[in-house]
Amino acid sequence: MSARTPHIDTLRAGSREALAAAIQRLDAYAATAEVSQIAQVGDELLAVARLLERELRLRRALADSSREAAQRQELVRNLLTGKVSEPAVDLLQALVEGHWSSPTDLLDATELLGVEALLASAERGGDLADVEDQLFRFGRLVAGQPELAAALRDASVSATQRAQLVRELLEGKARPATVELVIVALHGLGGRNFDTSLARLVELAAARRDRQVAYVTAAAPLSPEEEQQLAESLRRIYGRQVSVQVTIDPRVLGGLSVQVGHDLYDGTVLHRLSQARNALTGRS
Repeated sequence: MSARTPHIDTLRAGSREALAAAIQRLDAYAATAEVSQIAQVGDELLAVARLLERELRLRRALADSSREAAQRQELVRNLLTGKVSEPAVDLLQALVEGHWSSPTDLLDATELLGVEALLASAERGGDLADVEDQLFRFGRLVAGQPELAAALRDASVSATQRAQLVRELLEGKARPATVELVIVALHGLGGRNFDTSLARLVELAAARRDRQVAYVTAAAPLSPEEEQQLAESLRRIYGRQVSVQVTIDPRVLGGLSVQVGHDLYDGTVLHRLSQARNALTGRS
């Protein structure tokens, strides 16, 4: 994992264009396909990403711009026909057709295309908002239970065993796409750790709904009206819809902390007390 690029967002221009073209192809397919078919394609794309992670020579060959695009596409078809569905082969051919800045970019993009397919299946089924919320809630659950967090992060335990633990925890309690996306986080999306992967998946789910995520910390739960008012205020600031995800932490005592991207607005009582204490310390 350490050789992986830690942020998919760092794909260089040519790689971003190749991924964007493949996502457009995915969206066209998802517009008419059944939910189960889209989800299957997502699982298959992620399985291919795991294959590329193991097989350095293969991902180098598929990202090699000195080869004609048709040659790279033929390699995909010869290797995967009969092993994954025809739509998955088609999407992978669209992916390798583009120009790739590095083999690692191709690996990260294949993984992201699989994630986008799972999100598209949730969107097609009308469950995308639920999936976003469930991913966030599961992240908070793990953060609040050190033993569970340790079990999920334990690299000495096989990914298959940890995935089974996730299925046992979430089966019947979360959307199917949520379960599969949490398992993606176990592998480390784009080289991230588990917690950061979950946060990135929340953001990708929100982005598919054309929203930005606001992470809010409050001492007590917000009413639906308060959440709506906050979301509207943030929409006016950022010029797009905002998905509000709230964490309850009595230690902040009151007020709100709101983080949107790199912007942090900390109006909690705890923060104000800390500022006052620092000011007093500075004067003494």
